[in-house]
Amino acid sequence: MPRKPRMYLAGMPYHVIARGNNRQACFFKPRDYHFYLDCLAKASEKYKVAVHAYVLMTNHVHLLMSPVASTGISSVMQSVGRRYVQHVNTRYQRSGTLYQSRHSASAISTDRYLLAVHRYIELNPVRANIVERPDDYQCSSYAANALGQPN
Repeated sequence: MPRKPRMYLAGMPYHVIARGNNRQACFFKPRDYHFYLDCLAKASEKYKVAVHAYVLMTNHVHLLMSPVASTGISSVMQSVGRRYVQHVNTRYQRSGTLYQSRHSASAISTDRYLLAVHRYIELNPVRANIVERPDDYQCSSYAANALGQPN
C-alpha cells in the first residue's frame, strides 16, 4: 500500500535530498543525468513546482524547490523516481530500489537561509573536489543561475 504523500506549505521553498541506496551511485553515465533532468523538468511543470537550483551528484541529488500545491513536491519526486528507476533498471539490467529511502526535505523560512542553501547546492561539486569551479560541473543549475547560460 503506498504511503500518503507528505504535505508541504505552498509557496515555501524546500531543500530536497534524494540519496542512492547505501550511498551507492544512482547515476552511471552522462545520459542518466540528462534523463533525470528531463524527468524533473516534465514532472515539475506538470505538478507546478518551481525548481530554483539543483545538483546531481554521483550518489545523491540536491534540489531547491517551491510547490504551488501542498502535494507538489511529493508528486514530483514520486514521478521522477518511478521513471528514473525504471530507466536505470532497464538500461543496466538490474532490479530493485535505487534510492536509500524517501527523499528528505527541509523548509526554508528566511531569505538568508534560502541563499545559503542555494550556494550549498550549486557549490557541492567544488566542495567534493570534483571540479575547481562550479561552472565546470555540467549537472548543476549554477551556469543557468549565475551566468545566464541555457540549462
